Amino acid sequence: MIEAALLCLVVGISDGDTIKVRCTDQPQIVIRLAEIDAPEKAQAFGQRSKEMLSTLCFKKQAEIRPSTRDRYGRTVARVICTGTDANAAMVRSGMAWAYTRYLTDPQIQAMEVVARRERLGLWADADPVPPWEWRKSRSKGS
Repeated sequence: MIEAALLCLVVGISDGDTIKVRCTDQPQIVIRLAEIDAPEKAQAFGQRSKEMLSTLCFKKQAEIRPSTRDRYGRTVARVICTGTDANAAMVRSGMAWAYTRYLTDPQIQAMEVVARRERLGLWADADPVPPWEWRKSRSKGS
C-alpha cells in the first residue's frame, strides 16, 4: 500500500514519532513517522522528543508520504514539514532512534551514528534504553 503523497495540516503531536493531521476532504488521520522510534512519554527524553517534533511540525503544512499501515491502523509515512524531513530531523537531533527493524533508508541509520558520536539529545544519557525494549519491559508486568 503506497498511497500518493498528501498535503495536510498538523493538528496534534502525540509523542516524538506520532502526529495527527487534517487533510482536505478527509477526517483527521493519525500518522506514525516511518523508520524511527522515539522515547515513550514516560521515558527519559520522551517529553523533549515530543517538543522537538512539535517545533518541527505543529500547526504547519506537512507533506505526508505514506508507505504502509501499522498493526494499530495508523498510516506509516515520511513527513515533510515546511521543507524539513521530520523523520530524519528527529534522529539527527538525537530525539529518536533509527528503527532498524523497519529501516529502508540507510541515511537514517547514518544520522543516528553521528548523533550518538556527538552525544546529542538522548545520547547524552549514559545508557539510553531503546523504546522497543522499554515497552517490552513494561508489557511483562514489571
